[in-house]
Amino acid sequence: MRKIIVLTAVLIAFPAMAQTSGGGDTGGGVVRAQKPVTGEQVYGAVCQACHMADAKGATGAGTIPALANNPRLAGAAYPIMIVTGGKGAMPGFVGTLSNAQMAEAVTYIRTHFGNNYAKPVTEGDVAKLAKPPSAGGH
Repeated sequence: MRKIIVLTAVLIAFPAMAQTSGGGDTGGGVVRAQKPVTGEQVYGAVCQACHMADAKGATGAGTIPALANNPRLAGAAYPIMIVTGGKGAMPGFVGTLSNAQMAEAVTYIRTHFGNNYAKPVTEGDVAKLAKPPSAGGH
């Protein structure tokens, strides 16, 4: 059930981004959102729906872990593995976000919300730990 809730939140956040990489009015009255590039943009478009604007997480139908003041973010490998492969109700984002977007998002959460882990995460770091999505169903 939690996976469905999280997946629904992700799917709600992405339709406009999936249509095009550029933004602007299409001429038909549809304004397309620009693809999130910076860590802050990715966090706002994808992560914030569950982890909240203040990154303090939430408890309700499930528990969404806090990213704020989180000592588990000290080593970059842990958040990279979670973002790429998922954990619990959180889906992995390989195939949904680019390695660059995931690197930017992980760097952002490691340097904001009371976290002071300054070493940036690179696309290469993500590529080393990202596993392609598994084929098949749930």
